[in-house]
Amino acid sequence: MKTLAIDIRKAEPRDAGAIAEVHHDAWRGAYSGIIPHRALTAMISRRGREWWASAIRRAASVLVVEVGGEVAGYATIGRNRARELRQEGEIYELYLRPEYQGIGLGTRLFAEARARLSGHGLKGLVVWALEENVGAIDFYTSAGGRDVAEGVEVFDYKALRKVAFVWD
Repeated sequence: MKTLAIDIRKAEPRDAGAIAEVHHDAWRGAYSGIIPHRALTAMISRRGREWWASAIRRAASVLVVEVGGEVAGYATIGRNRARELRQEGEIYELYLRPEYQGIGLGTRLFAEARARLSGHGLKGLVVWALEENVGAIDFYTSAGGRDVAEGVEVFDYKALRKVAFVWD
């Protein structure tokens, strides 16, 4: 029997290509049929290897989860951007390659992202998810998030509702 190591760590510039691939695959899987095709394609194509390398070099807080040395997912974290919510930390994005979803890696990455935010002195957490992204809604609900606010994102003239989940 072979044991695969699972590691969660801060992203490095060498991870940029793998993160771009995860972003592409995860966003296609999560948002096809929700976000209009043209808008989704444009959003994905803007975030290639160079974009991610630049984000990592600018000291953006990007975490990766590796399985057997392969980047299986990522999370971006930082200060809460929604002034109306009192939680100080935010997970901006948390995505896994589709083949790694549903086996507990998202839960591990989520827990590590929360721990890192807390370690930086940020109290409480907010995560936004599109209401039609049932997988994300179910994930954050099962992780104990409370649905406390709503907003709207517009993609190619299509308004989509988003939900804020919080943890104190």
